[in-house]
Amino acid sequence: MGRVEADSRPEGLAEDGVTAALSTGAVARRLGVAPTTLRSWERRYAIGPATREDGRHRRWTPEDIALLEEMCRLTAQGVPPAEAARAAMSVSATVPRRGQSGETGRTGRTGETGRPGRPGREAASPTRAPGGPNALPLGDVRQECRGLARAAVRLDAPAVDALLDAVIAEHGLVTAWEDVIAPTLHAVGRKWATSGERYIEVEHLLSWHVSSALRRVRPARVRPARVRERGRERADVPPVVLACVPGEQHSLPIEALAAALCERGVPARMFGAALPADALHEAVRRLGPAAVVLWAQSRSTADRSLVRIVSGVHWGVKGARKRTSLLLAGPGWAGGAYPGTVRLHGLGSAVDVIMALPRG
Repeated sequence: MGRVEADSRPEGLAEDGVTAALSTGAVARRLGVAPTTLRSWERRYAIGPATREDGRHRRWTPEDIALLEEMCRLTAQGVPPAEAARAAMSVSATVPRRGQSGETGRTGRTGETGRPGRPGREAASPTRAPGGPNALPLGDVRQECRGLARAAVRLDAPAVDALLDAVIAEHGLVTAWEDVIAPTLHAVGRKWATSGERYIEVEHLLSWHVSSALRRVRPARVRPARVRERGRERADVPPVVLACVPGEQHSLPIEALAAALCERGVPARMFGAALPADALHEAVRRLGPAAVVLWAQSRSTADRSLVRIVSGVHWGVKGARKRTSLLLAGPGWAGGAYPGTVRLHGLGSAVDVIMALPRG
């Protein structure tokens, strides 16, 4: 808005032909993510630019952008963001940065391992998984994650419930999901994939109790005044519609988003798994939502026609018609071009994007 181009060089190209450091907005356009997502990743996982212009404005170098590209690639495959950040940083730590000799890794951000330093983590032995051959492949995780995994493997439902409630109460839903729940679910999936038909019962038990714990989440004591009054939703604030696309049965990630919005007092309407297209159209028409989030776990369920259906719904008086913001979540949307939409990457950044949307 009001921007004046200094010259006609392509964006990101310096006078000497070398790729220059880019602004957050330019990087977001290049990667196809929201600028809010990049700021969220920097705050949560220390994935940010090595330098800032005048100490304030973020400037992303080619090395910084390569790290973001790896983060996007991993999250698009369904890897939990916290785990994706650790993996991306470990790859980056082995590549010397431009202008450095005798040093490797991204300095000044992480510990000696090149991984984001987050409290409460313990490193796993590279040669043997803690807990023996029946342990889940967790890697570098919070201690609570190991406790949840052990309870799930022994099918100890009361312990699973207690651990889930405790970690959500202590850390909040977003941190609990990204640092404990999602890594444990991911590890169960990997164990099942490499163990034939074993551990299916572990996945089913854990998933059911996670879903139950998410539905027990209640708004925090301090609620945003703009969306709640005395603990009740304001009628003049449009909700966020959350749904899995038709044929999609994997609903836990969007259930987590519903719980995170509830925790922040943001009105939401959760429609669960496999919502038919006609029903989605009718829900959007009736609710006039601030945003619609569509979850697709696999490419086979990510239907481009749904984007057209939701984008085509308008409401309001003639001359002042409105339409919703369409947000696409899940690895099923990866690799596709969906103009007029915003891709969500991970629970924390998804919440940040939704909280930044204009309301009522």
